[in-house]
Amino acid sequence: MPEEEEEEQLVELKFRLYDGSDIGPFRYSPASTVAMLKERIVSEWPKDKKISPKSANDVKLISAGKILDNNKTVGQCSVPFGDLPKGVITMHVVVQPTLVKAKTEKKVDEPPRKTLCSCSIL
Repeated sequence: MPEEEEEEQLVELKFRLYDGSDIGPFRYSPASTVAMLKERIVSEWPKDKKISPKSANDVKLISAGKILDNNKTVGQCSVPFGDLPKGVITMHVVVQPTLVKAKTEKKVDEPPRKTLCSCSIL
């Protein structure tokens, strides 16, 4: 009986990619963190996709219209779904590569802006 209760508490999630395909569904403990989900997404990412994350930092997870923080748990993220019947929860995956390198290169290439102000009193 305790095993059945434990299994009932697992949350079933699937991850919807940019092209409408899915990764999963997989079952997770409510104590699993969003960072753990991202690691799984990167490891399960289909090899035939044009866009793919290089690391978990390139992945953003969206659930119920909110971007999920890495330190949140699945249990904390699924609170709004408590009233829904048991089923698979779909989270949307956005791949957003880190732009640190691109930002620094852009600053070097652009000339510094100068603001000029002029007044004419007649």
